[in-house]
Formats: sequence, structure tokens, C-alpha cells
Amino acid sequence: MTLTVMLAILGGLVLAAVIGHGAWTARKAGPRQAVQQPQVEPQLDGQGERVEPGLAPELDGSEPPVAAEPGAPPAAPRLPRKPSARIDALIDAIAMVTLESPVSGEMALQHLPPSRRAGTKPFHIEGLNAESGDWELPSPGQRYGEFQAGVQIANRSGALNEIEYSEFVQKIQAFAEGIGAFAQFPDMLEVVAGARELDQFAGAHDAQLAMVLRPRTVAWTLGFVLQMAAKHGFVPGAIPGRLVLPAAEEGAPPILILSFDAQAALAENPQQSPLRELVLSLDVPQTPATLEPFAAWQEAARGLSRDIEAEICDDRGHVLSLHAFAAIGQELNGLYDALAARDVPAGSLAARRLFS
Repeated sequence: MTLTVMLAILGGLVLAAVIGHGAWTARKAGPRQAVQQPQVEPQLDGQGERVEPGLAPELDGSEPPVAAEPGAPPAAPRLPRKPSARIDALIDAIAMVTLESPVSGEMALQHLPPSRRAGTKPFHIEGLNAESGDWELPSPGQRYGEFQAGVQIANRSGALNEIEYSEFVQKIQAFAEGIGAFAQFPDMLEVVAGARELDQFAGAHDAQLAMVLRPRTVAWTLGFVLQMAAKHGFVPGAIPGRLVLPAAEEGAPPILILSFDAQAALAENPQQSPLRELVLSLDVPQTPATLEPFAAWQEAARGLSRDIEAEICDDRGHVLSLHAFAAIGQELNGLYDALAARDVPAGSLAARRLFS
């Protein structure tokens, strides 16, 4: 039974595998005021050694030892290439840009494409630092022996298509020509086929949970909502109309989002703006299962509904019982397992990129 079917059985509970929550219906009443207070499996190589998944030997920096000429001084050892933190063969199509001799970071920066997007898909260009062996974004004062570029093959906008891939190839080819390098690209048909397969997997394993909070009596003011939400750890987000429950990890996506009418946040006197609907949402693939975000979502709903005197509803206004959510939790466990089996566990960088 799919997650969507389960939700239908539970009486229209909002468990969307699509982006956005839709438009919300407002109800008129006098605003409630805030209380004023002080402010891939490892394999074995030919010698029985463990080889971790990644680029092929000719691309990952491993080279067979070369015997020195008799009487020649020993060559300085080359630093091994370290794995990239930005480009992932699981979700990127990777092009290699080879050079006859290292180039400066200044030259690379001069020839970078002005936009690192191909249609709706982002891409990165990294240089292999000739001194440290790190793959890094080109920077002044460094020298790079080669480059790699990776374009994301799927996200919530869909699969990478032929037009987007062609745009990526054109931009990387122009970069390679500018620095006197040679670019090698994976086959377009194989890339597009892989993009479609990954997009199908992502579509079948995407989940965004949302519930609507509506006042039992009178509407709330924004000041009252901010005051009550702060008790549960919510802080203003970067986008007007959003409060977030931040993750402990710096730079990680928020665990929960509490959204409301953005016009209230932009009003001349936002503290007096009436609010008649809040949406509490959880983006499942963005947060590790170990943080128990589903439990946090339910706990926040209970606490907020109690403190602001709200009913918990679906998007059609039907009141929901939180006791029914246990079955959804079981379905989510299966989703977490499927993501981990695909090497894109919820909350990982790969999952955050794929489900973005």
C-alpha cells in the first residue's frame, strides 16, 4: 500500500509528494492579541583490496606506480585525490576537464560560466588543487592540475533533459577552451536515461507532511503567534511568512516550518495583522530519521494547538485526530529504509540536493 493510499484511508490527511501547500481559505473574526511581555557496495580489486564506490581509477586519482629510471632521483610523491564534497556520482553527471600543465585559479575564475545552472539543474565546477589534492571551487592564489564538472540529473523540478544537458556541455566546453583544456563528457542518452530513472525513484519516495491549524474562536494576531511559537523553539525564517524550527547542525534545513500569510508579515503594522490559518509542515527527505522529525511534527502540533486554541485540520477543513498518525509513522519507516538502500538517506547532502 503506498503512502498516498494510506493517507486517503486516514480521511484526507495531507501527506503530499509534491511541492507547495496550495492556497488557504480565510475566515473573518476579530484578531486575538498577544500578551504584552518583555521582550554502491564496496568491491574487491584484482589484488583483493577493498575499493570504495566512486570514480573509475583513471578519474579518482589512483595511478599505477611507475618504475624510476636507474640512477634517477626519486620523484616527489603525488598527493592522493580526496573525494569531492559537492559532486556526487549518484546524482550528478560528471565531465572531466584535463590539462597538459596546471593553471592558476585566476585563469579558471576568468573563464567560469556566468551562471552555474543548466535549465533547472545546478552544476558545479571544481579544480584539483595541485598542492593539497583537494577538489575545491577555484580560488585565487592556487594552481589546479585538472577540473571536473557535475550537473545534477534530477530534482523536484524533474529529470535532466536533452536540452539542459546540451546547455551544460556547451558551458563546460567553453570553459575548457578558455583554459586550454580538453573536456570529456558522458554519453547523453545514458545520462538522460539515468536521470529519468532517478526521477522516478525520487517521485515515488518523496513525502511532505502538512497540517492546518485554525482558531477555535477568534483569529490570532501575528504578535500572538510569534509569542506562542517561540515557546516551542520556532524562530523567524529568511522568507516572510515562515517560522522555522532550526536543526542543531549549522547550515542544515529546518526540521519544521510554520507558515502563514506573507502579507501579514509585510503589513505596516504586522503585530495587528489577523491570522486565521497556519500550516505546520515537515519535509521528510530533508531531515535525518535519527532526529525523529515525525515525532517532533506531532509534538509541535499538539503544543501549538493547545497554546493558541487551534483545531488541527486537513486542507479541506476536516478536523484530524493525531491518534491516526501512528499508521503514517509506519509507512515513513519504509520510506526511510528505501532512501537509505539507494544511498540517499534522509537528511544526507545527496538527499537534500535530490529533493530540492
